[in-house]
Amino acid sequence: MEEHIKSIIKNNIQVKQGMLSEPEIINTVLKVVKEIVSCYKNGGKILLCGNGGSAADAQHIAAELSGRFYFDRPSLAAEAIHVNTSYLTAVANDYSFSQVYARYVSGAGTPGDILIGISTSGNSENIINAFSAAKNKGMITVGLSGSTGGKMKNNVDFLIAIPSDDTPRIQESHILVGHILCELVEREMFPK
Repeated sequence: MEEHIKSIIKNNIQVKQGMLSEPEIINTVLKVVKEIVSCYKNGGKILLCGNGGSAADAQHIAAELSGRFYFDRPSLAAEAIHVNTSYLTAVANDYSFSQVYARYVSGAGTPGDILIGISTSGNSENIINAFSAAKNKGMITVGLSGSTGGKMKNNVDFLIAIPSDDTPRIQESHILVGHILCELVEREMFPK
């Protein structure tokens, strides 16, 4: 059991080292930070979506932006779309689960806003549909996925593809990316 724990930790570290060795990931994160800062400076908002653990990550990132990350400062507009369960279940029931995020983006998204969609496979239909709705609204789209990017890679402005096919290691890296985004955006928006 002890060796298995060590193996899990080593695998996590290997994925993070893989991220460090891929300049495209670092460059894309920097570009996304600039887009988010520009969005906020122009009065926009960030919408986030995901399923399962990725929904939890979306909610976590939204909380760090709208609450605080390292220091007290004004709130930044960020919302995880799935937190309104009455909306989510009504749309899933009346339309389909594949439309739960797209319908909200169509109603709440405005040009220049950003949609961050999180899917370890990159193939979640409701996330792909949300990206299409965001594009129709003139929003910037950011995808967080696993190594292949799945269908997501052809439907986003920015793709951060974690170099792994192991769902837990991908999710652990997604929250690392989320924390990096929150820290850098906070520093850029509220320089000390």
